[in-house]
Amino acid sequence: MTKGIGESATKRFCRRPTTLICGSAKKRICDLPPKLVGEKILGNAAAAKQKEFVGFMTMDSKVCSMKFLARKEDDLVDVSINQVDSLNHVEISQVFQCEGLLLCVAKDKARLLVWNPYLGQTRWIRPRTSFHRLDRYALGYDKNNRTHKILRFVDNYDVKKRNHVFGYEIYDLSSDSWKVLDVTPDWEIEFDQRGASLKGNTYFFAQEKIVCREGVSVSIEEIDDFLLCFDFATERFGPRLPLPFHSDIEETVALSCVRDEQLAVLYQQGEDPCDTLEIWATTMIEPKAVSWMKFLKLDRRPVTGVGHVQFRVGAGSFFIDEEQKIAVVFDVDGYAPTKTGHPHHTAFIMGDDGYFNYVSLGEAPNVGVEADCVGYVPPMYYPPLVCSSSYLPSLVQINQPR
Repeated sequence: MTKGIGESATKRFCRRPTTLICGSAKKRICDLPPKLVGEKILGNAAAAKQKEFVGFMTMDSKVCSMKFLARKEDDLVDVSINQVDSLNHVEISQVFQCEGLLLCVAKDKARLLVWNPYLGQTRWIRPRTSFHRLDRYALGYDKNNRTHKILRFVDNYDVKKRNHVFGYEIYDLSSDSWKVLDVTPDWEIEFDQRGASLKGNTYFFAQEKIVCREGVSVSIEEIDDFLLCFDFATERFGPRLPLPFHSDIEETVALSCVRDEQLAVLYQQGEDPCDTLEIWATTMIEPKAVSWMKFLKLDRRPVTGVGHVQFRVGAGSFFIDEEQKIAVVFDVDGYAPTKTGHPHHTAFIMGDDGYFNYVSLGEAPNVGVEADCVGYVPPMYYPPLVCSSSYLPSLVQINQPR
């Protein structure tokens, strides 16, 4: 079953700033009591529908709260996206979630923000030296003492500066300090790969590091890919964990967590409409062991208004609904017909019984930089990035280090 915007599928969509009006004056979210903060941003949890996803995302460089309900039986898609007004003063490129805390990466890469939405607390993190535009981040905690930490690392060739940048370090929220880690990786994690936080640790999709030697060629099929777990208690990466597939360059792999209990991975083969799309979920996962089961498989890409669905190579975001056996994937896409013809932020809903639906979340602005010579602005669109697990409130204090 495939239905799109304007057909018989029922869709409701709401997008507005999150600001509480008290009499004639606006009151900031961070000034509210914790109970009101949670209800204002995410709604009353007791009244939330059982199948509703409630969480956070970034879209158009803003942090938003999102409620997303999809029901296959009556083809309903009900989406509510609210811009978080208390964070509107800064542009955010990425957001990571762990145990009720959110790590927000400023678009200018000059600083990080840790935010507890339930308590309305925020804390800015300054770098030890300086952040880099190619930095990757993860938020987790030490299971021994529940201390929250931030992993920052970079291991890339900077084309703009024509040099290799490298560094691994960790920030401890309790001591307000950075520490350099001794890491010698024989693997690499691509810049656009987002880790998935699970039980305090973060898992990454990684590949064998290619070392170029004169006169020696390396076949793509010979490059291993696997999971890596960063353990925030030991502050070390664990052993390579097997994936249920082998991916090639230019194929899409993205990670998601499920209720802080399981890990899910999306794998999209090639660009041919007949290539498959698979989602696998873990039946057991630990820092040093993992087992998998197939959650969903599409043998042929769904067709929308102007062509077959093709998710971008850059790792996006998705979440799964185990009860309904569906996956919701977020991307910037031009498949939904629009009056302007511009790409739209889009949520795709897919089921292994052939069910397919999609809803536009709004037009995606072109963030391409104008070319020096011809004045042409090449198309460049950042997809909406959704924290893959529904938000659960936390009482962790983040304002002051212990």
